[in-house]
Amino acid sequence: MTATHDTPPTLTPRRPGLVEATWTIMLRELRPVLHDPFSVTFNLVQPLTFLLLFGPLLAGTVGVPLAESLTWFVPGVLGMIVLFGVGMTGSNLQFEIHAGSHERTLVTPVPRSALLVGRALKEFAPVLAQSAVLLVVAVLLGYRADVVGTLLGLVLLGLFAVGLASLSYALGVATASTEWMFWAIQQTMIFPLLLLSGMLLPLEDGPRWMQGAAAVNPLTHLIDAERALAAGDLLSRDVATGVVATVLTLVVGLGIGLRAMRA
Repeated sequence: MTATHDTPPTLTPRRPGLVEATWTIMLRELRPVLHDPFSVTFNLVQPLTFLLLFGPLLAGTVGVPLAESLTWFVPGVLGMIVLFGVGMTGSNLQFEIHAGSHERTLVTPVPRSALLVGRALKEFAPVLAQSAVLLVVAVLLGYRADVVGTLLGLVLLGLFAVGLASLSYALGVATASTEWMFWAIQQTMIFPLLLLSGMLLPLEDGPRWMQGAAAVNPLTHLIDAERALAAGDLLSRDVATGVVATVLTLVVGLGIGLRAMRA
């Protein structure tokens, strides 16, 4: 009688779903942030400085009460938090590339889209915390806004942040061999986007060329939508245009970011 030996089954790693993998990547990326809250607090200093110093100056310049000027100014500062908070995230990815940790994550059975979106959501989490603190301070200064519109505005900011972070990651991958190039491009782009969005000053009285440049800046339409939502105009044209600009930024950012991740 011949003995038979069963061959042990080959174990294959379970491939997590997109949502599960995205959540796991986001939590993994958030752990260092939770252990280093100083960086989140430090990044809050700049928008609070603009709120506490530039806000009263703007109110005095246009001759309106501070509370009234804040209804226009606070949504712009929230956009500033997103712009500065996630615009530099490609530098974090470059650090992981040089340390070798990024290459190790690429060989795991995790969808590349989850790696990208999870990282991008991780970047928005501190931005959301900073936005909440800024809103509390603004309310203490007299700021009043529609609650539903403010919550919808935060969702819109989150979607825009994911798209912007994805673009920043793509730039980080493209300039991984020359880190200074990332900062040169990032700094060259970030301030025109800031000034041409109407975050700090209205653009209606600016030169025609500046108004034309602002019209093709997606951040302009996001800020206009944030102001309309804060005012309770949930179905206004500005909100619709802001949603379109945000979705386009999200789709283009994710598309370019995924292509960079797969390169």
